[in-house]
Amino acid sequence: MKRQDKIALEKYHKKLDFARSVGGVNPFETDHEKKQRIERAKKNIKFCVEYYFPHYATAECADFQILYAQRMKRDKRFTGFCEWGRGLAKSVWNTLIIPFWLWINDEPMYYLVVGSSYNRATQLLDDIRAEFEANPRIINDFGEQHNTGAWEEGFFVTKGGFIGQALGMGQSVRGLRYKNLRPTLINPDDIQTKELLNNLARTLNFVKWILQDLLPCMDGEYTRFSYSNTRHEDPKKMIQGILQEMHPKWYVSHVKAYDPVTREPAWKSKYTANYYKKLEAKIGTLAALAEYCHIAHTEGSIFKKEHIQWSKMPNLNHFDVICGYWDVAYSGSANSDYNAIPLQGLYKNKQFWEIDAFVKQCKMRDAIKWMCDWEKNKPKTVIIHWLFEAQFWNDEVERILLEVQQEMGIILPITKVITPKVKKYDRMLSGLHPTFQNGRFWYNEKNKSHNDTQVGISQLFGIEPGYKGHDDYPDAKERGKDFLEKHIQIGGQTGGFNFGKMKSVNTW
Repeated sequence: MKRQDKIALEKYHKKLDFARSVGGVNPFETDHEKKQRIERAKKNIKFCVEYYFPHYATAECADFQILYAQRMKRDKRFTGFCEWGRGLAKSVWNTLIIPFWLWINDEPMYYLVVGSSYNRATQLLDDIRAEFEANPRIINDFGEQHNTGAWEEGFFVTKGGFIGQALGMGQSVRGLRYKNLRPTLINPDDIQTKELLNNLARTLNFVKWILQDLLPCMDGEYTRFSYSNTRHEDPKKMIQGILQEMHPKWYVSHVKAYDPVTREPAWKSKYTANYYKKLEAKIGTLAALAEYCHIAHTEGSIFKKEHIQWSKMPNLNHFDVICGYWDVAYSGSANSDYNAIPLQGLYKNKQFWEIDAFVKQCKMRDAIKWMCDWEKNKPKTVIIHWLFEAQFWNDEVERILLEVQQEMGIILPITKVITPKVKKYDRMLSGLHPTFQNGRFWYNEKNKSHNDTQVGISQLFGIEPGYKGHDDYPDAKERGKDFLEKHIQIGGQTGGFNFGKMKSVNTW
């Protein structure tokens, strides 16, 4: 036996052991009791999971999982996307639970699982094959399913008529059938590879393969298609994103693993309230948002990685002038703007340093606390000019500003300024891009792994014609840099200080 085959066999034996771990059955139950249980499992997917797959069900089924399965069951011609964040069991539900549930509901089942490669597809298919072969509760209720002669890696047929087949992405599906039956359920699972993300031509070829080869290989009464994959990159680069744009009426179950503002988990029975907060601290906010919340980190086409210069920052009291510009956001929700405050300093009359940054989807109070904390703990020899745009001023901002100052026992010297009425995109581009290109922007090397700094840079990279993402950080950075630029000494003389209308808002 080849070493590779031996390893595959050992893995399958482990899956058989896992299936057997489900627990025993009641040897004294009546046929009526068994029939009642089966009928209940047919109608109730939650009960089905808890009884037949308790070794998988380490937590109570989430509502979004149940709703997706129910929708698929209702629609014999379902076409859609299971776009759940990482760790939400999309593969388990799509490659095991849902196919099994449809089968016990007496539907003809020819299940085709598509992987990024044939080997990957066989690994996925082996999960449900092992359950049919060794799960004592399935065997007790539906009889022996192992079918000698039709029980191979990549293809099996149970005695109860469940057909399972593995397929690698791009493989030929011409004439795919078993006797008179064509596939009734197709599930491409996690087929988006890193290689494809950088090869649009190959991505479009696979889109074409799905539309012109894979989907047409189904016919008849049952033609379900469920594509399961996290949307961790720019959807324009991903197969699922392109398909969704081409077919806007196809169903999309889009579920974030957690609320990016409150960190509240979507699957509350499985993940603790602070699980994702700890995760962000471990792997970084950008990586966590991409993998778990479908918020992709955009690589810049105007602002690029090579523009970001990291170095040891000068001492605070060596800067010519320091400015913290606050781009105000009123509400803290997953769809709200960011409270963004790049704290920048002018050094040696020519370098613009980012000392620190606050970039969060949060309430105004948190942003004000951050500024007050800086003001309270900075060296006495250092002056920070805190600014924010006048159009954001209202009674609520004034009230919260006053409350936070009183709570922290400090006066925040913050000033309202008027922003020129110029198109924001043009202002950001003309104000920031030349300075980045000329190597005059610098970042504190201690903030390389700082979440707020990385989120801000990600927003900067997303600025391009027709952008639709958040721009709070680059907007505030340009305004702060504009303030610093007015302090540059020209020919030994101070530059003009034409700030426009400025008004102190210290009310305490």
